[in-house]
Amino acid sequence: MTHVSNPPRPAVHPVDEVLPPLRLFTLALQHLFIMYAGAVAVPLIVGGALGLTKDEIAMLVNADLLLCGVVTIIQATGLTKWLGVRLPLASGATFTVLTPMIIIGQTQGLPTVYGAFIVAGLLGILAAPLFSKMVRFFPPLVTGIVISVIGLSLIGVNVPLIAGNDPTAADFGLVPNVLLAGFVVLMIVLFTKFLKGFFGQIAVLLAMVIATLVAVPMGLVHMESVGDAAWFGFAAPFRFGPPRFEISAIIAMFIVLMVTFTESTADMLAVGEIVGRKPTEQQIAAGLRMDAVSQVLAGFMNSFPDTAFAENVGLVSMTGVRSRWVVACTGGLLFLMGLVPKLGEVIASIPGPVVGGAAVVMFAMVTSVGIENLKKVSFSGKYAHNLLIVAVALSCALLPAYQPLFFKQFPDWFQVIFTSPITSAVIVVFVLNLLFNHFGADRLPDPQPEGPGDEASALAPITELDELVQRDLALT
Repeated sequence: MTHVSNPPRPAVHPVDEVLPPLRLFTLALQHLFIMYAGAVAVPLIVGGALGLTKDEIAMLVNADLLLCGVVTIIQATGLTKWLGVRLPLASGATFTVLTPMIIIGQTQGLPTVYGAFIVAGLLGILAAPLFSKMVRFFPPLVTGIVISVIGLSLIGVNVPLIAGNDPTAADFGLVPNVLLAGFVVLMIVLFTKFLKGFFGQIAVLLAMVIATLVAVPMGLVHMESVGDAAWFGFAAPFRFGPPRFEISAIIAMFIVLMVTFTESTADMLAVGEIVGRKPTEQQIAAGLRMDAVSQVLAGFMNSFPDTAFAENVGLVSMTGVRSRWVVACTGGLLFLMGLVPKLGEVIASIPGPVVGGAAVVMFAMVTSVGIENLKKVSFSGKYAHNLLIVAVALSCALLPAYQPLFFKQFPDWFQVIFTSPITSAVIVVFVLNLLFNHFGADRLPDPQPEGPGDEASALAPITELDELVQRDLALT
């Protein structure tokens, strides 16, 4: 009797691996805990700056979470080949929108903001394929600086979670709060070092859960708002009135979207390198198109444009969990939280020092990814000018990070662009890279180490061995 053997199943790439349900949910919850503070920070800051009521701010938070969930699901799974990059990228409200949204909202009102979102987003959908063709202008020199600045500038965002909002207040920087945040960092370090396998991968989640339990007797966990929150809530479109279309606001929001495109491109390239699947030009265009769609949806849903969240890129790097379905599950949880305010209040009850301590590590991990990119850049010989590019880009980017009012005396349009450290970094490093490495008769090739004796060649066997090991693990 002849035996017919079945052909071997093709190996599943770790990015496409669907994990067991319990593990999938737990890892997704960890991504949710890491990104929640950042996801709700934008509506809280904008709502406070524009003098909105508590109910209006709560509505903004719910709308933001709902849209974050939708965008995250589509980015991770890929609704079609035209939408979604199909990488483990969690999406949330971009901080780049803060300054222009507040300035326009204070002078012309939220309907003008949301009208600008709609038009700029539609223009962005058309521009996404063209932008994706510019990937060659995003060598490690550019992506390394942009990713590093994202991490460095956002570390300060978590300071109010730990120390408080008012440095002049008597309770600012309370020792127990700072120690609790430090305890979270310590637990993450110890768990990552000594726990193996799945428990090592959820080190951040374990640290946050334990620190929250420690915070209960400290009086830092308040669950009263959970009982007051509604079970179901969904804001009607155009809650603040029909959109208005002002050309100046549209231009400002289109600039914001182009910066978001640059930030997302850097994150897509970074996470692609981390998980071992470099995104194609078409995939980058699909990811950018989803960012633009999120801006259009934000205009209708009283929400905010989304971009890839850097802290979650840091988490992927730290845990080594590469499955995009984990992040898709996180998107599902965000969507539920947007529909069920009670769930959002439960997560919001996690003490600020706990969230801040964990997020500080994740933002620093993002900076580490940026530095890892910069290691591929040559800084000697004919490429010595790259040191100047790094120096100028970092200094221009971090000035407004250290002093947000640095450009206070400049025109509004200038503040819209350059008070964001990320925007400043993108513009400066992009222009300087073009000037030094692309323009002129002495144009140089991309500054990558070359030759059989360089670092890339030395690491090639290790990279190949790692790929073989990962393939064997996937088969088992």
